[in-house]
Amino acid sequence: MVELAVEPKTRIWHSFSVIGLCLGTLLFAASLTPSLLPRAYSVQGVLSGVSLALGYGLGAFLVWLWRYLELPEPRRSPRYYGKWAMAALCVGVALFFLWKAADWQNSIRALMELPPVDTAHPTKVGLIALILFLLLVGLGRGLRRVYFFVSARLKRFVPRRVAYVIGFVVVGLLVASLVDRILLRYALRVADSAYAELDALFEDGIEQPADPLKTGGPGSLIDWESVGRTGRSFIVEGPRQKDIADFTGRPALEPMRVYVGLRSAETADERAILALDELKRIDAFNRSVLVVVAPTGTGWVDPEGADTLEYLHNGDTVMVAQQYSYLTSWLSLLIEPNYGAEAAHALFSKVYGYWKTLPKDARPELYLYGLSLGALSSEQSAELFDILGDPYQGALWAGPPFNSRMWRSITADRNPGSPAWLPRYRDGSVVRFTAQKNALDIPGASWGPLRIVYLQYASDPVVFFDPLAWYRRPAWLVGERGPDVSAELRWYPLVTFLQLTLDMALATTAPLGYGHLYAPEHYIDAWMAVTAPKGWPPEEIERLKQKLAK
Repeated sequence: MVELAVEPKTRIWHSFSVIGLCLGTLLFAASLTPSLLPRAYSVQGVLSGVSLALGYGLGAFLVWLWRYLELPEPRRSPRYYGKWAMAALCVGVALFFLWKAADWQNSIRALMELPPVDTAHPTKVGLIALILFLLLVGLGRGLRRVYFFVSARLKRFVPRRVAYVIGFVVVGLLVASLVDRILLRYALRVADSAYAELDALFEDGIEQPADPLKTGGPGSLIDWESVGRTGRSFIVEGPRQKDIADFTGRPALEPMRVYVGLRSAETADERAILALDELKRIDAFNRSVLVVVAPTGTGWVDPEGADTLEYLHNGDTVMVAQQYSYLTSWLSLLIEPNYGAEAAHALFSKVYGYWKTLPKDARPELYLYGLSLGALSSEQSAELFDILGDPYQGALWAGPPFNSRMWRSITADRNPGSPAWLPRYRDGSVVRFTAQKNALDIPGASWGPLRIVYLQYASDPVVFFDPLAWYRRPAWLVGERGPDVSAELRWYPLVTFLQLTLDMALATTAPLGYGHLYAPEHYIDAWMAVTAPKGWPPEEIERLKQKLAK
């Protein structure tokens, strides 16, 4: 009777793979080490639970493969003392790494000027990880039951091994279908609908402009309601003529901003034509500086980048942008990255096509600007051979995503000895990189007619996510590392990939000046290099940095 009472518990316990638990514990422990961004305990619990389940699943698969190949197995102890010993060792390793987690998180927080944490909440992290692990293992076992069920039925009609293969394919298709139809299509449809409703909201304090030279104002070709929430903020907010003049003590103009929302016209080409017509209406081509902006996924234009440019050029500027999505950049990056490029190309081609027909001595200097997914879209908006005959003057691309084609090519072909997080490219006459500390003044280098600057932080996971980090060390972890990257960060197979994936989703939770949040003082250095505004001695630049940093 005693054996019967104990049997269910022992059956459950012995159903777990020792190798799986050991490998899962190693991945669990590695997940507690630092990555690019600090993590809250809830986020850490999810990451650790997924890592534990992934390690367990990999270990269980290796055991199955070993037996499938009919390799000799070690002799088991009848009382399974070895299993209990391994379980105790796993618990000890997990507890040690949980105890160290606070120190590892503080190693990141210190670099980002955040207050240290006294605890990483190991009990909460462990509980969240354990619950998630059990759920994922339960899901895996459920799929295994489906696999055995399908294979058993097929063995009546086909050879045993063929049945196993077909069963595996059926389960794989079932999982793929569930992920595609539920997690992707339905969830993204809900997300897109939610973001679309959010974009249509009118925020307090954002009123329709009365100035006829502003988008949505009297006589504007673009309806105010169609612009969207992010577009309305872009148009209304930012420095006014008086703000700029009061700061510089010099005459200033009212900065011009044109924005076309997704609801302003049906297609990207129609929205681009509408934007060009609006530029012509407000006589924008008589300004000194014209910037074609590619916004982020939600249509947001970073005020840190826009405001700094307008101050540096005394308001003698015009910025034009076209919305192409409602989703946040990291979702758009995974789901619809080409759509942003199509919209950016449509806008650039229309504006550039008209701009190059103007007399060279009577037209504004033309620049490109984009942040995050906007940087990727802006980078793809113009092919080099299309503009060689009459090139634009430069581009500022902040936080370029890891899959930006030109950025990746330049970084891979960087000068020997320069780190991947801050490359130097050839003689520095066309492309330069900078971060928190201005690295644009390269001794012996001089700018050519086309200036391109990449502003990127070493702690930005949108830039430095590596889809191959699951099996190889990222280049930015080799040699000298960035000043905002923890010295305790190490590469671990599989785990580093999971850490970077989570970091990318939470990239904007970092403090300003780190991660994926770019600070105005760093934009100032970049815009100075790209657009070369006159009349700004070093002490005035420093004063502007201090003002905007507040």
